[in-house]
Amino acid sequence: MVPTDFKALIQRFYQLQSERVETYQLFEEGHEAYLRTGPHYDFDHYRQLVHEITQAFCGISKEVLEIKGRLHHEFDRPDLSEHIEKLQSKEKQKLELTAKLQLARQRAQDHPEDEGCQEKIQEIKQDIIKNKEALSEIMQDFKYDSEECE
Repeated sequence: MVPTDFKALIQRFYQLQSERVETYQLFEEGHEAYLRTGPHYDFDHYRQLVHEITQAFCGISKEVLEIKGRLHHEFDRPDLSEHIEKLQSKEKQKLELTAKLQLARQRAQDHPEDEGCQEKIQEIKQDIIKNKEALSEIMQDFKYDSEECE
């Protein structure tokens, strides 16, 4: 349900970003629960979680892209549309990094003697921090630009 007025559209965008954050939290909690089932992992349960998380992210992205299109075409705000495009790209990267981190954590749990696993985890965590900083910057730019016309 995409709103029709500018302010409501912006609010919906922020709601979707909050939903994304909550979905990441569920994904992380689910992965931690999955790791606790090791060494004989409950992969079926985890696969179901990944499926549900993927569906949630797809739904959020679809609606965010609708908002992006409307901002560009109906409200003549290509600047905001561009911020969303950058945001979507960084969100995709964040999801890929999150998946890599989860695999690295499982590898480290399965091979505690391999010190390279911990180094890899730290490397991915640093990439995630940089990604989150970039996302925060994009959101700040979006907020500034969307409020400038009020």
